[in-house]
Amino acid sequence: MDINLARTFLAIIETGNFNRAAEQVNVTQSTVSMRIKTLETVLGRPLFTRSKAGTSLTAAGIHFQKYAQSLIRIWEQARHELSLPPSFEGVLTIGVQHTLWDNLILKWIPRMQSAAPDVALRAEVGISRGIMRQLADGFLDLAVMYMPQSRPGLVIEELMSEKLALISSDPKTSGPGEPGYIYVDWGPEFLQNIIIAYPNRDSPALTVNHGPLGLQHILRNGGSGYFPLRFISKHLESGRLHLIEEKREFNRPIFMVYSSDNNDPHLETARHALRHVASLNDEG
Repeated sequence: MDINLARTFLAIIETGNFNRAAEQVNVTQSTVSMRIKTLETVLGRPLFTRSKAGTSLTAAGIHFQKYAQSLIRIWEQARHELSLPPSFEGVLTIGVQHTLWDNLILKWIPRMQSAAPDVALRAEVGISRGIMRQLADGFLDLAVMYMPQSRPGLVIEELMSEKLALISSDPKTSGPGEPGYIYVDWGPEFLQNIIIAYPNRDSPALTVNHGPLGLQHILRNGGSGYFPLRFISKHLESGRLHLIEEKREFNRPIFMVYSSDNNDPHLETARHALRHVASLNDEG
């Protein structure tokens, strides 16, 4: 299959219509229409329904979307690996959740490059669900994340633990239940800890599922919330935020996940480097 067919298909999904998709992939609208017609002929099913309201996917289009994304991903990986200089033996791809990039991966990369200078690295940042899917599909060699899902053929290894502590713009804060408290969704285990530690709390006025967003809000508007200590250390040192030491702290484990069938020695080098970096950062 022509990879441009898959690119055009995904561009229509992203932009919502054939005109904007044509601009995105830098071809005429008639070319976009021709590519989709070719794709539908190859697959034997209509992929889009067009109306005055816009363009929407058919059931077949929804089903094909994940395959189109996989085709693009495989193509990009192949192109990247085949274009490497002769001095490189291969590529190792790691997936990581957003909030772990600064703490762990930025320290791991130079150590890995020193230990395996003949290996090119590809790092992809994403959410837990997407990382697990890519790992299970073989698009990632290694992943670093919170709360991995147990799946056949994958090894889950606890790397380290970080502390979630209550911080505030006001040192006199009392935490959960008071005005200005932001609940950051650090997962079901954290929620259970909060329920036990603060049984009489009121529901928070603001809940976010991404730590950096909650932190930005507090820095701009004031308030309090639970955050990893390493995540807010510079703001504690500057005095912009305060650690409420008399309140409970909670541990949050971080895991390394990889395939049990991957015997590449470079993967073992990567795991060893991650374990070393994690040992220097463990707050548990």
